[in-house]
Amino acid sequence: MFEFIKNLLGIGPSVDVKALIQAGAKVIDVRTPSEYKQGHVKGSINLPLQTLSSNVSKLKKEDVIITCCASGMRSGAAKRLLKSHGFQQVHNGGTWMSLQ
Repeated sequence: MFEFIKNLLGIGPSVDVKALIQAGAKVIDVRTPSEYKQGHVKGSINLPLQTLSSNVSKLKKEDVIITCCASGMRSGAAKRLLKSHGFQQVHNGGTWMSLQ
């Protein structure tokens, strides 16, 4: 039941994000640089949420993108922001630790 509520609210993945990562999806970690330095998914890109809109040009709209953060809230906001910029294949991966 808790997973259903998380997915309904856009917190955490609604698809198999680990399979998407194995298939080459880009992991965008939207935590602060200091949070990112404390640990992150290997190969992920650190684009803090507060700078994401000014950095969307660094991403390709055709890529599959998985957003992550500490709790899943900022990654949900990042997903919505990227969708508003025309990105179609964006998934909220929730916490970065869940993507390991």
